[in-house]
This record gives sequence, C-alpha cells and structure tokens, in this order.
Amino acid sequence: MTAWSARSWREKPIQQQPDYPSAEQLQAVEAQLKQFPPLVFAEEIRALRANLARVSQGKGFLLQGGDCAESFRDFNAPKIRDTFKVILQMAIVLTFAGSCPVTKVARMAGQYAKPRSTALETVDGVSLPIYRGDIINGIDFNEQARTPDPQRMIQAYHHSAATLNLLRAFAQGGLADLHKVNKWNMSFVAANPLKDKYLQVAEQIQSALRFMEVLGITADTNATIHETQLFTSHEALLLPYEEALTRTDTLTGLPYDCSAHMVWIGERTRQLDHAHVEFMRGINNPIGVKIGPTTQPDDVIRLLDVLNPANEAGRVTLIARMGVNTVAEALPSLVRRVKAEGRHVVWSSDPMHGNTVKAENGLKTRDFDAIHHELRQFFAVHQAEGTYAGGVHLEMTGDDVTECTGGAYQIAEQDLTQRYRTQCDPRLNADQVLELAFLVAESLRDARQGRG
Repeated sequence: MTAWSARSWREKPIQQQPDYPSAEQLQAVEAQLKQFPPLVFAEEIRALRANLARVSQGKGFLLQGGDCAESFRDFNAPKIRDTFKVILQMAIVLTFAGSCPVTKVARMAGQYAKPRSTALETVDGVSLPIYRGDIINGIDFNEQARTPDPQRMIQAYHHSAATLNLLRAFAQGGLADLHKVNKWNMSFVAANPLKDKYLQVAEQIQSALRFMEVLGITADTNATIHETQLFTSHEALLLPYEEALTRTDTLTGLPYDCSAHMVWIGERTRQLDHAHVEFMRGINNPIGVKIGPTTQPDDVIRLLDVLNPANEAGRVTLIARMGVNTVAEALPSLVRRVKAEGRHVVWSSDPMHGNTVKAENGLKTRDFDAIHHELRQFFAVHQAEGTYAGGVHLEMTGDDVTECTGGAYQIAEQDLTQRYRTQCDPRLNADQVLELAFLVAESLRDARQGRG
C-alpha cells in the first residue's frame, strides 16, 4: 500500500464531488480553512474511540442521530436545543433498558453534504446541478444557487463551530440533568396514545432516580447526574473540506480529521481503490462504513483490511442500511464472516435509508413500522449469530415535522404536507424518536442479557 498523506486521496478516482467553476477560488478557501482552529480536539476523538471499543466488546451502546442534512437557513438555537433534547431522551430510555452506558453521537455540527443518485435535476425542461447540501450549493432551483461555491465551506465551518459551542454549553450547563430528561419523558408518555405501553418503563426510571437521591447520589454530589458527553459526526463526503481540517496531534504525532469526532463513508463512496477510502484509512478518528443489501462478505473484510489493518477495537463501526424486506436475508452472512475472522467492529443499524419510498403526492417518506421492524430484525440476527447489536443510526429531529408516516399518532400520507420541512430525506419527529426508544428497549434488554 502506498504512503498516506492528507492529500493522497487526490491521486485516486473520486465519486460524489461538485464541479467547482474556479480551481483558484477552491484553493484559496482550502488554504484559509487550513489556518482555522480545529473544530474538535484529538483527546476528545480518542475518548470516543475508547467508548466505541467498549461498545464493540458488548459493554455499551451507540446512539447516533440527527438531521439528514443541516441547513444554513434553519440554523438557530431552538432547533439545536430540541434535537439535543430528543437525543438525551432516547439515550436515558436505552441506558435504563440496557443497564449500560450509551455513547451519544450527533449527526450535527458538520452534516452539510449529501450524496446524490444523479448529477442533474430537471424541472419544466430546465436542468441544473443537483442540490448536494448547503456546504456545496443552495436548494433554490436557479442557476446561481445551484452553482457549487467553495465559500460555502467557510460558512459551514462557522456554523459548525457555533453549533459545537452551544452543544457543549447544553451538555455541561444543566440541560442534560437526568431528572429534567426524565420529566420530559414522563410528559411524552402522559400525552401519548399508547401511554400504558410505555408507562412502566418511564415509572421504573423515575423510581431509580428517587432511589439514587435517597442514597445521596444527586446533581450536587455527582457530576454525571447533571452533565453528559456528546460527540459529533457527519459523512466525510466533501474531501477538500475534510483534508483542510485534518491536523497532526502534537502529543502523538498522528493525523486526525478535526471537523468532527467521528466521520463515516457512505454506501456510494466506499470503493476500495477510490479517494474516500484512501482518505479515511489514514486518519485516526473512529470511522463508520455504511453497508447495504448488495454488500458481500468479502467486500466487508477487504474494507476492514484497509481501514483497520491492526484490528483495533473502536476504530470501525459497520452501519447496516438494509431495508425491512432484505435485512433478515442479507445481514447474517456479513455478521457471520466478520465474527469468523475475529474482527473487532461495532455493529449499528441504520433502519432509515433502506426504507425510503415515495408517497402518492411525490414526497419521499419512511414508514415508522418498517423502521421499527428492521431494527427488531437487526437485533434478532445478532442474537441468532451470537454477536452483539451495538448501535442505532437515525435521521431525526426535535422539530414537530410530518415526514415519516405511522407511529402512535398515525401520520398518514395525506398529513405529510402539513409540516414537511426536510432539505433532503424524511426524518423521524421527536414523538416518533421517543416511541422508537421505548419499543427498542425490550430488544436491547434481551441483547444485553444475552451477553451474560
């Protein structure tokens, strides 16, 4: 294998990149980004990698979630706060169910680029470059907005920095207090049409918190009651941006992509001899790899050979995005082969992307029952194979959107237009996320008990 550098990906074929009109402007932006401070720090990245190592050993669980694609237009504190809150709400349910620490990784502070299946979008006979995320171009259908603009990387950097600053304040400033989070959950249960189904779990969490208070374990005596740790992640799609934010750690001399704590490779860009795998093999972040229903066992092993040749726990998370109709058939052979080879990975389920359909009105949507059923099958496969279902990866928001059908409130296709606000793919709303947490709790509990 050839020597790696932060630039060595430029010698490889590459997919899903914009065609910038001016190479000189792109180079000027890259040079500017290289002078900016890192968004995250190497020691934080190492902490996440240690957490994920424990998850890979069955000693924790990974909750990864957030926006499909962050938006400059919708950038505001309430939106960030509400998504942060719903991640915490889901995490406390899963922590209680699994009796294990939940590592929280947000799809925030950098999820501005999206892979697309076509290069052009045609409307009324007019063809323009497809919208690829706010870091690349604008969503408005006109030539100026759709022309890729490297200056958007600067804007994405500043938006990410501001988001990170607010997330850190929320995590350390009291918003994450377990008593507050559980009150939010109790309110959710009280108003939910399926109240009786979730009430027992919610009341057990409340009883556990009261018991800890009797023992003197309170926010005043234990910081973990009052604070939390939240990491950030995004798909490392736009490689000029990722390269520009790659730094050499002064303590270890190792390179880290300091745009986020964790980055991942998508299903469309994980070709072994292409640029994205080349870039990811050299950075020391924990990395994710999306794998779909056509992935073969040999494909996974070859990727692990390149991305994690030392077989280090916590380095690679395999994110299965199969679809409810294929997961039971496609996943077992992959799990079986990785186990037989003795590879250390975190297995996580993305039950969103394989279940995207078009409603009769043309809007993309996802059915809540399909998402839940794929998650249950994911846990069942691992239970059957004697492996550990270690995580879940969701596109979700704290906003009261109507983008995914189903759930306790029975959102129908005709309801989608009420609050359909996504810039790309449909997201679970806050109620659906919490409902999913309570429904998955039983599967996680069984998986944890299976670990002995």
